[in-house]
Amino acid sequence: MLIIPIKEGENIDRALKRFKRKFDKTQTKRQLQTRKQFNKPSVVRRAQIQKAQYIQALRDAEEV
Repeated sequence: MLIIPIKEGENIDRALKRFKRKFDKTQTKRQLQTRKQFNKPSVVRRAQIQKAQYIQALRDAEEV
């Protein structure tokens, strides 16, 4: 549970911005998305390998 203390005379937009930043750092949304659908370990591993290959290709292209 996120608690954002609001200071005396603080703008509500500023407090909302702090809440959103804190929410992103906790990665709650990402956890909810991963729990929503089960992925087999082999599929997760394959996606990680493909991502690594893509990043490596970008780095190789950058060097040339």
